[in-house]
Amino acid sequence: MSTSDVKLLGRCASPYVNRVQIALNVKSIKYEYLEENLSSKSSLLLNANPVKKKVPVLIHGNRSVSESLVIVQYIDEVWTSGPCILPSDSLDRAEARFWAAYIDDKWFPLATEFKLTRQEEKKLVVKQKIIEGLMLLEEVFVKCSKGKAYFGGDSIGYLDIVLGSFLSWLTAIELTSDVCFLDMTKTPVLVGWSDRFRSNDAVKNIVPGTEKVIELLNVYLKLSSTLKAYAYVFNQTI
Repeated sequence: MSTSDVKLLGRCASPYVNRVQIALNVKSIKYEYLEENLSSKSSLLLNANPVKKKVPVLIHGNRSVSESLVIVQYIDEVWTSGPCILPSDSLDRAEARFWAAYIDDKWFPLATEFKLTRQEEKKLVVKQKIIEGLMLLEEVFVKCSKGKAYFGGDSIGYLDIVLGSFLSWLTAIELTSDVCFLDMTKTPVLVGWSDRFRSNDAVKNIVPGTEKVIELLNVYLKLSSTLKAYAYVFNQTI
């Protein structure tokens, strides 16, 4: 398949857009990146994703594919010459999809809830849930990696991309809240993995630096006085 007709509609520092960029890099696919202004969405975006009107959107020739997890799977299935992103075994692939949904739907929303919670008692409860989720994901890593460097084994795979795309945001929340979620005493394997992931050639020029994320986080928090409002701003990407 040609790579000259691949476009990605995205938004700076979006972890969901970053996922697609990492997957494209893993497969060595050349593409044109088009930055979207989500307060004044382009006609290209509205036509390519008329239902949800969100980024990322991958445009491949005359096709458009929306939602980051779906796009990453599409990339893996269409460009078969590069490294596999999803596991080849059907059961392993189903399990990877299950944990990806857990990360997106259950675990990461806790981080945004933690950031906006003002009651200290509730904040401690949410913090514990975040850490427990990471400890669970550490067990998943041990099982999936089989003693190798990544969830995907020797190279970055589907769960690496899904969880790794949130690392800068997690670090930014840690630094601005004076907490530690990824802890050597509780999740030493994930701490080592996070360092390898960030320094990988497919990732290091894609995932934004912590300072950039803190800047964006502060902007979102000024705009959003409630969790619902914050979720609206953040969920313009998916």
